[in-house]
Amino acid sequence: MTCRVPTIRDVRAAEAVVRKHISPAPLIRSWPLESALELPPGRRVWLRDYGWTPVGSFKLMGAINWVAGNLERIGHRAIAADSSGNFASGIAWAGAQYGKRVIVVMPDTAPRIKCERTLSFGAEIRRYEAASDHRTGARIRTVREVAEQENAVQASPYDDPYVIAGNGVGGLEIVQELRRMDRSLSHFVCAVSGGGLMAGHVLAIRDGFPEAQITGVEPAGADDFCRSLRERRRIRIDHPQSICDGLLSYDVGEHNWPILRDGVSAAVSVADLQVRRAMKWLYDHHGLRTEPSGAIAVAALLEGQVVPDSDGDIVAVISGRNVDDDRFRDWIDVPSDR
Repeated sequence: MTCRVPTIRDVRAAEAVVRKHISPAPLIRSWPLESALELPPGRRVWLRDYGWTPVGSFKLMGAINWVAGNLERIGHRAIAADSSGNFASGIAWAGAQYGKRVIVVMPDTAPRIKCERTLSFGAEIRRYEAASDHRTGARIRTVREVAEQENAVQASPYDDPYVIAGNGVGGLEIVQELRRMDRSLSHFVCAVSGGGLMAGHVLAIRDGFPEAQITGVEPAGADDFCRSLRERRRIRIDHPQSICDGLLSYDVGEHNWPILRDGVSAAVSVADLQVRRAMKWLYDHHGLRTEPSGAIAVAALLEGQVVPDSDGDIVAVISGRNVDDDRFRDWIDVPSDR
């Protein structure tokens, strides 16, 4: 099956759509991370914090662009989607802005905060059992049933040109902000799961800073993209496991793969313990409560998985902050060697 792969033109078109609804997420300079990495004077590290958005993650950008791009097809129908949590609240928020009914299929393990946010924006939630999904296919089956029974238009949380382009608006903003400050970019570090976040950012970063090293980061127990990049073909993991609930897709999307294959320089994986240490580090040094998926790019830097051995600035993406308080306190209760 062939699919239309989005381009930088799609990202630029999405910018006007996304900007009608939300302002850019902050690009925060991290002096503590510059010190931890022992960077020479003149080089800077920036944290791109998508936890700032109204839904607490980057997913809102792609969701807004998807709804706006499919308004004619949706018409008076509902929107159906599956999500571990962040796209659920993103599509719920976007649907509410356009007066659309939204039904989201979520795992029974989804964090409370992600369910509460989704419901607060008026969406309906249908559940499936996450532990057996790799055997039963309950997630895909349930969302298809919802789409058929409710005559709903189905949205993908990552494998869609509108979603990729919408997420890429964040990459455009990074390029614009660095250029405004007359900065260069040597390394861009970002989580990879289904690939919607990274693919959109690759389009923008490659256009603005073509020489930058782009590194994708995955949990060690869900490293399908690391394997895929190594073998130059999409690899599926049947039972991904990690505390990073937002990074447990079985493989990267078909629309995402060509962009990732050709645009990502390297892929690395980190263990859950390293993610927990990064969550604690961000809380201790920046006062940021991040979900595990949101901290994984910083974990890769702190653990030496990304070696910033050239000139230019470094940008690490914090993809989301949606974490239940009790789980967060438990996860950051870990010794730190930093």
